[in-house]
Amino acid sequence: MFTRKRSTRLIAATTALVAALGLSACGGADADSSSTTLSLVGFAVPKAGNNAAQKEFAKTDDGKGVVWKESYGASGDQSRAVAGGLKADYVHFSVTPDVTRLVDAGLVEDTWDDGENKGIVTDSVVVLVVREGNPKNIQTWDDLVKSGVSIVTPNPGSSGAARWNILAGWQQAAADGGDAAGTEYLTKFFKNVAALPGSGRDATAAFQAGTGDVLISYENEAILARQQGEKFDYVVPDETLLIENPGAVLKDADPKAEAFLEYVLSDEGQKQYVSKGFRPLNDTVEVGKVEGANDPENPFPTPAKLFTIDGDLGGWAAINTKFFDENTGIVTKIQQETGKS
Repeated sequence: MFTRKRSTRLIAATTALVAALGLSACGGADADSSSTTLSLVGFAVPKAGNNAAQKEFAKTDDGKGVVWKESYGASGDQSRAVAGGLKADYVHFSVTPDVTRLVDAGLVEDTWDDGENKGIVTDSVVVLVVREGNPKNIQTWDDLVKSGVSIVTPNPGSSGAARWNILAGWQQAAADGGDAAGTEYLTKFFKNVAALPGSGRDATAAFQAGTGDVLISYENEAILARQQGEKFDYVVPDETLLIENPGAVLKDADPKAEAFLEYVLSDEGQKQYVSKGFRPLNDTVEVGKVEGANDPENPFPTPAKLFTIDGDLGGWAAINTKFFDENTGIVTKIQQETGKS
């Protein structure tokens, strides 16, 4: 398995956003005097994995009586909502800066990523999801920028999933050709973009509804959709990016939220995410058979080149300035130039 290397803007209309987020309860009977309600706020993609972990956590001494209130949406939007007042005990976001925003707001301890896992709770890789039978024979990143290929990927303005996707495309081009090659590739890429939905889950829904020839997505999202009966195929490129999603407990959270985080990081907890298509954090996790994977008996092939945020791209602080700054970011400028803002 790979070697793990890890290293603010408040919205004005927070109240309207919170109302639109669609809070929902899960995890057992309605709350009563003997129960503990925990609020989980996260990005849309890991909901199935979280729900599987919650179900098994409920069987432990720490998890008995826990009732969950959940809010899922685009990672950046969810992070800004919590910073703006949305109640959360535990957050599960797409990218580390969405937790850092809460540290800056005084809501999460600055030691949240000091552990062995550096704050990461789920792993995946960027894949190319294609129509059943792969009619356009899309196998590589170069195939995406050919004439006549239409791409669906979430919008990097709101979605952490989008940033992983776009950085994967950039890095496979820039690894050999430098920034000029990366910029040239992303310019061609965005010219072929047919839709930029708000979140990774919305992007999957758009593709399922018939938009585009290829969806740039998380491997786990493709596996889960196939578990649920979707007939599309997916390709793990020879060169792709390791996706590392953070989780954190808020300062004023109930102690059971910390117990849940510990369960998530345990081998038993990681097995629940593996069952929904996430790659395990550690080699000690028993993977077993994963339905929906290209090869259920060997569900997580190791790419020839697996890039990482810290090892190859300089870490999130540098990335956000270089690529996603609202005025000077490379991706921001490319989106404006191609009319895909």
